[in-house]
Amino acid sequence: MAKLPTGIEGFDHLSHGGLPQHRTSLLIGGPGAGKTVLALQCLVNAARQHRAPGILVAFEESPSQIIANGNTFDWGLSRLVPRQLFIMDAHLSPTLVKAGDFDLVGMLAMLAAKQQEVGAQWIVFDGIDVLLTLLQDPAAEMRELYRLRDWLATSGLTAILTAKTESSFGQAPNHGFLQFMVDCVVRLDRHQEDRVSVQTLQITKYRGSGHAAAEVPLSFGPSGIEVGATKAPDIGHKASTQRLSAGFERLDAMLGGGVFRGSSTLITGVPGTSKTTLAGKFIEAACQRGERSLFVSFDESADQIMRNLSSVGIALKPHVKSGLLRMHSARTEGISAEEHLLRFSALIRDHRPLCLVIDPLTAIAKSGALGAARAVANRLIYRVKDEDITLMVTALSETEGPGGEATDLQVSTVADTWIHLSYLVRGGERNRALTIVKSRGTAHSNQVRELILSGAGPSLSDVYTAGGEVLMGTLRWEKEAEELTKQARHRAEFDHKRRELQFAEAHTSAQIKALQLDLERQRAALALNSGEDDIHQASSHLREVELRKRRGADPTRALARKHTNGAEK
Repeated sequence: MAKLPTGIEGFDHLSHGGLPQHRTSLLIGGPGAGKTVLALQCLVNAARQHRAPGILVAFEESPSQIIANGNTFDWGLSRLVPRQLFIMDAHLSPTLVKAGDFDLVGMLAMLAAKQQEVGAQWIVFDGIDVLLTLLQDPAAEMRELYRLRDWLATSGLTAILTAKTESSFGQAPNHGFLQFMVDCVVRLDRHQEDRVSVQTLQITKYRGSGHAAAEVPLSFGPSGIEVGATKAPDIGHKASTQRLSAGFERLDAMLGGGVFRGSSTLITGVPGTSKTTLAGKFIEAACQRGERSLFVSFDESADQIMRNLSSVGIALKPHVKSGLLRMHSARTEGISAEEHLLRFSALIRDHRPLCLVIDPLTAIAKSGALGAARAVANRLIYRVKDEDITLMVTALSETEGPGGEATDLQVSTVADTWIHLSYLVRGGERNRALTIVKSRGTAHSNQVRELILSGAGPSLSDVYTAGGEVLMGTLRWEKEAEELTKQARHRAEFDHKRRELQFAEAHTSAQIKALQLDLERQRAALALNSGEDDIHQASSHLREVELRKRRGADPTRALARKHTNGAEK
């Protein structure tokens, strides 16, 4: 089936391409459900995006009222009227008195002429039920509706009819057969859930075409109606291996190098555990890398958040001024969780962030039913992953102790990383502790760290553990100081013993050296005595030879005889 896109992204997704071309669609709903806005938005988008002129036949409001209401959106409606969008004034005065038979022949002839004049491709009959009530005859209503159907079939126009409903079953009073005549029926509904107004849209019929039959949320934004259609059930998120800083070095080390690009991180904890501080540090690191970022907060203004974070060394204001960071604050009361999701989507579409913080995500659980809030939280995380945005959300835990890590929204299963913050109260102090419950794809730490806040920013310190005892804050400082004193005393004792050993080694070395010198002296004395004896013997021999020579004896014989006597002996 040939279809014409409406330009409303969520609706075109639900209808698998838009409304049926050259056929008739019906929008039904109660007061304030958005029928006229949706129909007029289709005409405006057709004229602006596809240069396809249209005609609006108004049975309830005057053209001036419709233009004034339409100008509250960013459509530029006044510039489209009347050349690209012609509004026919067909609203009926309360004083009108019906006399005789009534039919649509004259009006349809006028519309055919206007179609030729402006080259119209779309036509809207807004409030057709108001006109039909004038007939006050079911047979006449049926006749004129079939006359209108036949005229539309031959005109080649893509038509939209709007009609009111009064029952919860979406039936139009007295002329419910309208739904059987048209090719597409869209039901718009507005109701209360837990004192919160909830608006929904559902395609209940689409002849000759497949469509999503689920009831989906809708909201009114600056550009008109926004429809919160879900994505296809298949999951095709990218799995990046790029690491991003979670805020500061020690936390990155616990996460095995930071968080993955396009991943989601959940920070849980009771009030006051510094969830916002960690989220602010993450977004500051993103801005310092030059990445467009978005910080969405609930029930706390942007100025207040920036002031509070500046006290712990986190400066966001310069990045807001540069346009790199956008801060958005919203109230939770009176707005449904589905409408929050649509607003998130609009913010993401407008700012195109690479990093996103929502603080706290659990605030949407205060808006309407808890089941809807859980579904919205899961859809939001999937939507952000589809956009390859690195997400960090905070969630409030109501209690400490076992089971206190969980949150009402139950998003921990879809989050890639889960950081839990808690208190340890001991020794008259309340100190913050940080643990990593899980971090998919990372060799993360399983240790508890103390989270310390200062003017230089958040930091992590190792807790003191001994014999099952865990100490933080002043108690940790005292224990560490005591350990340092013990270590200093042990070092002093060691230095003293080392010096005594060095003295003993030096004394022993001196004694050994003295003994070696004495031994060398004795050896020298022995060598001296041996040399003197040899000299004495040589000297005695020389004297004997000299003496014999002086007495006239033969010294040679005398010497030989002496040797012989010595040999005999």
